[in-house]
Amino acid sequence: MTKEERSVLETLDKIVQSEKVRAKILPIAERVRANLARKPGALMTWEPVALETFGALPPAIRSGWVFILRAGSDTGAERHPNSHQRMMSFEATGDLQTDATSAEHTVQTESEIDWRSNILVSDPKAPLERRWVSIPSNIWHRPVIPKGADWVVVSFHTVPAAELVEERPGAKQMFYASENRN
Repeated sequence: MTKEERSVLETLDKIVQSEKVRAKILPIAERVRANLARKPGALMTWEPVALETFGALPPAIRSGWVFILRAGSDTGAERHPNSHQRMMSFEATGDLQTDATSAEHTVQTESEIDWRSNILVSDPKAPLERRWVSIPSNIWHRPVIPKGADWVVVSFHTVPAAELVEERPGAKQMFYASENRN
C-alpha cells in the first residue's frame, strides 16, 4: 500500500469510526438489514449514503454505501471499471477476495481469476489492513461471508452512486444503483 493510499484509508477510518458518523450509519444499516430479511433469496442488499453523512471526505470520494452481505454466501466476482473502491468491515467478519493479476485481466468465468484472500474484521483496535481493503478500478473482487452473522460493510467509491458501473465475468456492464438490482 502506498503512503498516499494509506493516508486516504486513515482519513476514511477516522470519519467512519467517529461516534457522530457511526450513529448516522447504524439506522441505515438497520434499514438495509430489514431489506435483506424481506428477500430470503438475496445474497446482499445495499443503500447509497448521502455524502453529507460523513462530513469532510477526501476529494476523490464521490459516493458512500452501506452493504449487508448474507452470512454463508459468496456473492460472486465483480469489478468496477470506473471507480476505485475503499471498503471497511463495519460489523462482523468477511473475506473480500481480490484478483492477484492485473487490471487488464479479462475473464469469462470466475475460475480464471487468481483469488487473494483479505479477511476483514470489525474490531476498531485491529490494524488498518485488517479492517479496510483498497480495490483499484477494474480489479475483480468478491465477498465471501462465513456462516454465523451477516457482514455489514461501508464502502466508498470515486464516482457518484448513480454512475457506479458493475461488471460480472462474461456479462454486460450495469449500473450498480439501478432499482431492480437491490
